[in-house]
Amino acid sequence: MLVAFSVAPSGSSDTSRENPEGSVHDAVAAAVAVVRESGLPNHTDSMFTTIEGDWDEVMAVVKNAADAAGRYGSRVSLVLKADIRPGHTGELTGKMERLEAAIADQEQYEGHS
Repeated sequence: MLVAFSVAPSGSSDTSRENPEGSVHDAVAAAVAVVRESGLPNHTDSMFTTIEGDWDEVMAVVKNAADAAGRYGSRVSLVLKADIRPGHTGELTGKMERLEAAIADQEQYEGHS
């Protein structure tokens, strides 16, 4: 399965009082570190971190990442989207490869119109 998620702390904590601008980059960095340390295939962009694995291992990483972000506030917001496709692996890069191939096919087709 693929899980794309984001976590953000809110509320006050000792750590959040040290960050008067309200930026969540330190909390996000802590969460992403948990993901990277998990050893699961992953990708982080400006909005989400996507990880690939089986249900139990992916959800354990999401929980640990939310816990890490939670050190920066009294509560955590979690947004999660999952693509549950049993029997498939390598989809973190496979989906993008298929998308790029489809774009190239369309560009080639449109170039011959």
